[in-house]
Amino acid sequence: MVFNSIYGPISQPLAEHLKQIKLFICDVDGVFSDGRIYLGNDGEELKAFHTRDGFGIKAIINAGIQVAIITGRKSKIVENRMQSLGIQHIYQGQEDKTKAYQDLKKKLGLSDHQVAYIGDDIPDLEVMRQVGLPIAVADAHPIISQIGHYKTKIRGGFGAVRETCDLLLETRGILHQAQGMSV
Repeated sequence: MVFNSIYGPISQPLAEHLKQIKLFICDVDGVFSDGRIYLGNDGEELKAFHTRDGFGIKAIINAGIQVAIITGRKSKIVENRMQSLGIQHIYQGQEDKTKAYQDLKKKLGLSDHQVAYIGDDIPDLEVMRQVGLPIAVADAHPIISQIGHYKTKIRGGFGAVRETCDLLLETRGILHQAQGMSV
């Protein structure tokens, strides 16, 4: 596997489970971004998103994997970025992320086993306990790190989403096909 030489080996049971994932859900702050919120003098909010994560998201969408975000905060920046990546399922302002998760499962007709969720902090805990494949970013809160079936090698906001997308593509044997997409 190419993945092994880049990120390190994964277990065979994890590889088999990754092949069954039909929905990849991401938190935003601390996962897509580094978790910091930049505020300007006039109250404007800024976030940084890594282009590698965007490339990975577009690649798995092109491979037929559904992508969603569930985030506690609400931001036009997030809406614009996620729409530009082609993410159709955007849940913002979710204090109880489990409600959004249950809505997604029902809407898409999926079981817990077919869903992966990547998170970094306590607001992600309940959804991560329900999904079939909870994933923690490298710099996640220790409680989240403990329940993650996979912990990324890369920190949130710096390519952790891309690493997970690479995993999803590699286990399907199509990582090498992900190319030429603008992010």
